[in-house]
Amino acid sequence: MVEWSARHVLVAGARRTGLSVVDVLLHLGARVTVADGDPAQLDTLGERPVARTQDMTTVPAGVDLVVTSPGFRTDSPLALAARAASVPMVGEPELAWWLGEDPAVCPDGPPRWLAVTGTNGKTTTTTMLEAILRAAGEDTVACGNIGLPIVDALRAGHRVLAVELSSFQLEWSPSVRPFAGAVLNLAEDHLDWHGSMAAYGAAKARVLRGEVAVGGLDDREAAALLLAAPAPRHVGFTRGEPSHGELGIVDGHLVDRAFGDRVRLAEVADVAPPGPPGEANALAAAALARAHGVSPEAVAAGLRAVAPGPHRGAVVAEAGGVRWVDDSKATNPHAAAASLAAHPGVVWVAGGLLKGADVTDVVVAHRGRLAGAVVLGRDRAVVAAALRRHAPEVPVLDVGGGDDDRVSDDEDGMLRAARAAATLARPGDTVLLAPAAASMDMFRDYAARGDAFAAAARTVAGGVGPHGATTTPDVETSPTS
Repeated sequence: MVEWSARHVLVAGARRTGLSVVDVLLHLGARVTVADGDPAQLDTLGERPVARTQDMTTVPAGVDLVVTSPGFRTDSPLALAARAASVPMVGEPELAWWLGEDPAVCPDGPPRWLAVTGTNGKTTTTTMLEAILRAAGEDTVACGNIGLPIVDALRAGHRVLAVELSSFQLEWSPSVRPFAGAVLNLAEDHLDWHGSMAAYGAAKARVLRGEVAVGGLDDREAAALLLAAPAPRHVGFTRGEPSHGELGIVDGHLVDRAFGDRVRLAEVADVAPPGPPGEANALAAAALARAHGVSPEAVAAGLRAVAPGPHRGAVVAEAGGVRWVDDSKATNPHAAAASLAAHPGVVWVAGGLLKGADVTDVVVAHRGRLAGAVVLGRDRAVVAAALRRHAPEVPVLDVGGGDDDRVSDDEDGMLRAARAAATLARPGDTVLLAPAAASMDMFRDYAARGDAFAAAARTVAGGVGPHGATTTPDVETSPTS
């Protein structure tokens, strides 16, 4: 047990999670200093009795713990300063893990964590898991990277937590061991942050150290992490027919052969979003819920209750036989590949911040379905080069954007992209925003990017003619092939 009244804690970052950390530490009697380079964020602390600093490079004298937002790399100036001063630095999930044992926060004892990570599909799977647990009558909430800080879920008294964990959060969580954890998939992402694919995978693997490890068998990297996991029990999931110890799909049903006798859990037709990624997510959510002891009936009821979240394959406009789909959440090549696979004929809107990821495999796998591509954002030339090299028959239009360091919601840039896409689309095609890249070169986040695409799509779709394209687009584009 920690005597928090004797601790001086530096909270790095004053956004939503940071504020929640501050509040729980003040509740426990700790002395708190908050660091944030943005004075406007420090202003959000209001009247809280804390010290404040914009210095993000040093650890103040007397601090004996740093709780960091997940964005700080392990080689950031603050992390190096903490290491030099022998001050431990952890993330909010690690702090929450400790506080689960503290009766001042969890008087009924620690809740059970069911955790989800992976390159793609984390939020969808966590949402499905929460819905299944609710259908089973559990006192549960989705938390973590999905939005609600875990410390807030603890203070609210929830007994079963559906926890989404990013690789950043896991990197800063050395002792977190969920009762059951799942790695959905693993592909190149955040390599600029982790430094290598091996380090990225090692961070993800931390979710598999509890009692039950769950992994996607259709994904080579995730399957390898499952095989090496130290958890006493391993459960795989596959979109094929499951073997013993696995969940899979048989005759249009999700089937469990891991927890007791073979049993049908739900109909594939009830899974939303439909298609291979949604089915895999549903299997992972079902595996975690079944590890907790949830009945097959609750799995079915929970999956029927799920509606896809915004910016995850939403149809935002349709005219002239052309459908416009917002999958702005496809922020890495792995997610974009899954999104492209759901549509037979696509005008692909792609680009942004690739973060060191390679789009070659996406282009090679899906060039046969591409009617055209529109590239935008800072790393658009990388996407265009991959298309020229591996899909030279696909017309590519470059609409610019993201070339300076200004981060703003570039609605004009997205309107240029939509107008360019309309010149390439034909009846039956889908104009698909699946950027394969992060958004912060042009937008504050993926949601703002998706909103801008939806608005642009509705504007342009009103001018779509009988052949699926605007007759006189009022935007100049640079053909790259």
